[in-house]
Amino acid sequence: MTTGTPPPNRPRRSRARTLLPLGIAAWLVLEIWLLTVVAGAANGFTVLLILAAGAVLGAAVIKRAGRRAFRNLTETLQQMPGQPGASAGPPATPAGSKGNGLLMLGGLLLMIPGLISDAAGLLLLVPPVRSALGRSAERSLERRMRKSAPGGLSDAFQQARMHRPDGKVVQGEVIREDGAPGRPRGS
Repeated sequence: MTTGTPPPNRPRRSRARTLLPLGIAAWLVLEIWLLTVVAGAANGFTVLLILAAGAVLGAAVIKRAGRRAFRNLTETLQQMPGQPGASAGPPATPAGSKGNGLLMLGGLLLMIPGLISDAAGLLLLVPPVRSALGRSAERSLERRMRKSAPGGLSDAFQQARMHRPDGKVVQGEVIREDGAPGRPRGS
């Protein structure tokens, strides 16, 4: 007789993995419903024009952000030590290098058919919203990194884990080829 509890070797699904498919399905139903409401209020041609304009604007935003990101990458690589004309210090971050990822996400949301995704994409095109969202995402990522690896990244790279087919975790220590001993775990 099955009690309904997961097997002991299998980890529980996170809440996000359980709710994400339901959220996507609800979002799709809401997008379709909203498009039919707008089509009923105006006409189908208006909805088609809105969707086409969103796709064109999204493509233009992605193209512009991609060019800017590539230009920033090129400038950064040219300032690396050893390159002709590079400074002796560390390479400086180009002025407009932040926000390209969120700008591309905004363009992608504009390209996805639907009015809610268009509104979210247009919000990401507003610089104060984009910078506030970027700062919040950066803080959240830093918090998660500190929580997941208490000793920092050096501890995470120092310890290796090997998962066997039966699900057991074998812990070990990284041994370098050059014979240099790894740091002990407590320091």
